[in-house]
Amino acid sequence: MNDTRQICSCCVMDASVPDFYIDASGKCNYCYQFERIAADAPNDERGEKILHDLFAKIKIQQRNKRYDVLIGVSGGVDSMFLVDLAVKNGLRPLAVNFDNGWHSEIAVSNIKCCLEKLNVDLITYVVNYDEMKDLLLSYMKAGLPWADGPTDIAIVSTLYRVAAKFSIRFIFVGNNFRTEGKQPDLWTHTDSRQIRYIHRKFGTKPLTTFPNLSPYRLIYYSWFRGIKMIRPFYYIPYDKAAAKKMLQGTYGWRDYGGHHHESVFTKFVIAYWLPKKFNIDKRKVTLSAQVRSGLISRSDALSNLVLPPYDPDRMEEDKNYVMKKLGINQIRFREIWENPSHRVTDYPSYFLFYRKFRKVINFFFSKVFHFKPMMGYDL
Repeated sequence: MNDTRQICSCCVMDASVPDFYIDASGKCNYCYQFERIAADAPNDERGEKILHDLFAKIKIQQRNKRYDVLIGVSGGVDSMFLVDLAVKNGLRPLAVNFDNGWHSEIAVSNIKCCLEKLNVDLITYVVNYDEMKDLLLSYMKAGLPWADGPTDIAIVSTLYRVAAKFSIRFIFVGNNFRTEGKQPDLWTHTDSRQIRYIHRKFGTKPLTTFPNLSPYRLIYYSWFRGIKMIRPFYYIPYDKAAAKKMLQGTYGWRDYGGHHHESVFTKFVIAYWLPKKFNIDKRKVTLSAQVRSGLISRSDALSNLVLPPYDPDRMEEDKNYVMKKLGINQIRFREIWENPSHRVTDYPSYFLFYRKFRKVINFFFSKVFHFKPMMGYDL
């Protein structure tokens, strides 16, 4: 087990986080990574100008199309605020929701009430639940930490597919490194090769509706179709508490309790599967980002980490709900739980390729797509 006593003097990252180290001053490499991203994505008047020019460019390039931008929505505060931001800046968004069968009732209600009042069209891609169930269960059988990785890939793939169908060249996503941080790849990396292998080894049902995304399809969408992923929150002083208050008062949006808790399975993975089976607490990344951004004090962040990630009684309820929805009983769950824990490098994927040729990939993206991918900031 990693020595968590070695902790950054500036944030709350420690040696339990992959690739972590501190320099002579006690500052960790993740803090320096944060500063590099922030330097390329200012959220002051420079960021405001970047977004203003970007919105103007989008309106010109999409003027003969039905929609200006595509936005993935989950019912969470970030995605719904992003739709509001687009509309208020005169853009015509198309909202897309990927339904893997695990949305909470609150999330579905939030999507409906916000989009109706904003008069924004919605497309929902519904994957066959038996396929999704089999795939998520396969990741649990494989003993991988980020058991919800297939959902992440499917969401991105769906966004690209819909954008291409409607000739939309700009996709807005609600990621924000200042409030969420950047999760270590060794915790969360998922790709199409990994999905195919894990499903062949542990799955039982053919994947006919699951929208996988190979590197070749990504290049096709990004290069040949010219579709760009844009993160507007990088360039504004985004206040999530104020965003919640605005959404509640304007659209009747309801809080769902925590980051990514709009999905019951995602909540289970973050609050139960990761910390209890793998000793992974993703809050360290999120809270550290908020400390660096001045949104929370370091002492308050450390105090939060002493508390459980979620109410223990509710966690047990969620675990039982997940078992029932996956179609497994307590005995089968215990068997899966007691299987050896694995790392992303234990199974075939593109992970090692990406790491080995990171500089080449970064150069390719910067020259061809004119932006630096997030992997360009990896440690």
